Amino acid sequence: MKEIYFIRHGQTDYNKRHIIQGSGIDSSLNETGRTQGRAFYEYYKDSGFEVVFTSALQRTRQTVADFIDEKIPTEEWKQLNEIGWGDSEGKESTPGDRKFYMDMISEWAVGNLDASMKNGESARQLIDRLTEFVEHLKTRPENRILVCTHGRSMRCLMTILKNEHPREMEKYKHANTGLFKATFDGETFDVVLENDTRHLE
Repeated sequence: MKEIYFIRHGQTDYNKRHIIQGSGIDSSLNETGRTQGRAFYEYYKDSGFEVVFTSALQRTRQTVADFIDEKIPTEEWKQLNEIGWGDSEGKESTPGDRKFYMDMISEWAVGNLDASMKNGESARQLIDRLTEFVEHLKTRPENRILVCTHGRSMRCLMTILKNEHPREMEKYKHANTGLFKATFDGETFDVVLENDTRHLE
């Protein structure tokens, strides 16, 4: 039985200031984010992770740096990157941006998975690349796996693991270093923890 621990990266200054990052902003963790990463490590350092997967963005690698420093095999997958938010990345959100975002979410809900922010990535593109990663996970020989990714990517991953419609993404909350734990029996994923933050208490 595989156990896969999916966590969102720690806090960045962009998170703190409510500025959209997406895949085009390669921000680093702030002090709070580094503290969150260390707290996760201290809580789960004896879990026996056999491999670590990160996105291609430094905020994920920094979050799991203590595990990487232990020389646990680590792989970087751009498929785990945050969704591309296009022209909105790196900017403070305006009322117009928020309306455009909500309209896009509404389009996803009715099945238009090609809707996106201006010059951004669509739900279909996100689903396709994350599905590629999930299919790879199924083939891995390791039984204890750590994956560090991003907020929207986490939401999408949960719908893939649970075989849900993409409209269900919106129900998944994702704190910085929030843990989603899944098991895989060779056929089916079972999500047994969602957005668990006990390591921060």
